[in-house]
Parts: sequence; C-alpha cells; structure tokens
Amino acid sequence: MGQRILVVDDDKEIVRVVKAYLEQAGFYTLTAHTGETALHIIRHDRPDLVVLDLMLPDRDGWDITRVVRSDEALARTPIVMLTARVEDGDKIAGLELGADDYIPKPFNPNELVARVRAVLRRAGDTFTQPHVIQFGSLLLDVDRHEVQVDGRPVELTPTEFNILQALMENPGHAFTRLELIEKGLGYAYEGMERTLDSHIKNLRKKIEPDPASPIYIHTVFGVGYRMSLRE
Repeated sequence: MGQRILVVDDDKEIVRVVKAYLEQAGFYTLTAHTGETALHIIRHDRPDLVVLDLMLPDRDGWDITRVVRSDEALARTPIVMLTARVEDGDKIAGLELGADDYIPKPFNPNELVARVRAVLRRAGDTFTQPHVIQFGSLLLDVDRHEVQVDGRPVELTPTEFNILQALMENPGHAFTRLELIEKGLGYAYEGMERTLDSHIKNLRKKIEPDPASPIYIHTVFGVGYRMSLRE
C-alpha cells in the first residue's frame, strides 16, 4: 500500500479528480467533504499528508490547520492547502498557520501530485549516518527530524525544518529568499519571497526567545536571511 493522502474538499468532483490522479501515482487516498470528517480521519487514520480546501461548509481549513498544529500527536502532519482564494493575505495566513504548501484553484492535477511528492519527500528525508547540528541552544537532529530549544522539543512543519536545517548547516551564509524557499519546498520561482518570509516568521516564533529581536535568524536587508548568534 502506498502512502496515505487525505483529500478534503466539499466539491465532490474535485475530490474525484484528485483521488484519481493520486491513486494513479501510487498513493492510497482517503476523502472527506467536511471539516469534522477530516479531523476524525486525521486523528484515527493518521494520513501521511492532507490536501485541504480552505472553504468548507462547517470548519474551514484554517481552523483545521490550527487544530492539527496544536496537537502534539498530529503536529507534523504535512498540509497542502488547495483553495480558490488566491489573495496574498489568504496565502500568507495559511502558511503562517503551518501549511507546507498552497495551491490555488484552478489547478493542474499533475502539478498537485508533484507538489504532494515534494512535501512528502521533505517530511521523510533521512540520512544513513547520524546527523545532529548544534547552534547555541538550538539542537537539530536530522535522523529523528527533531528540534530542541534549551532542551525543549519544538514542533516544526517539514518546510520549516528544512529551512532551519539549511540555515544551521551554513552559519554566517546569507541566503537569498529564493535559495531558502527552494531548500524548504524543493522548488522556487519569482514571486515566492513572501512565502519564505511567512515561514521565517513562524520559525522565529518557535525558536527565538524574542521573535521581535531575533538572536538566531537575522534579516540581511536586500538579500534574505542568515543564521548567526547574537548574544
């Protein structure tokens, strides 16, 4: 059986099409048409990834994402948002809640499958040798896909984890926004800079003592971001 993907959308035709393309690509597909059904499946069947529409008849996709990210047992579940709402504000709100990717409708089903594979690849990346990175009070364990701050576990999405890993592996290096988004998402194109800024904002909330005055992830004006330690 392939990896399990939960497709959540109140449009049954969209669910049918996405299910067909995912299953043709070798995935096992679960489906839901309401937020409550989606949460029940996420809690009981633990899908490997959720393709989540924002506009649902009961609980919207933002609310479902909040619930998943706040539950320690579910927080690492990758989420790809699929929605007709294409305004930058909606996209940024979804990413800041912890979505790993965002696909606007109408969409190309083959692109959706490619993005699902990219997110799963990031979520499941492992290395044959132990790979632990220490930087200040930050500890990142690549094998276990775990991050600690002052010995306290911190839950990151797959995208956030990969961005932080790139920064910690290259301390002092000034990454452009597109370089970092490629590290996190596996692809990049012009116009994605605000996507990266949203992920950095989330990371700072999770690892910085004071996100407004970061000591780890610093903005390099006109370029992007770098990891350096400021006491």
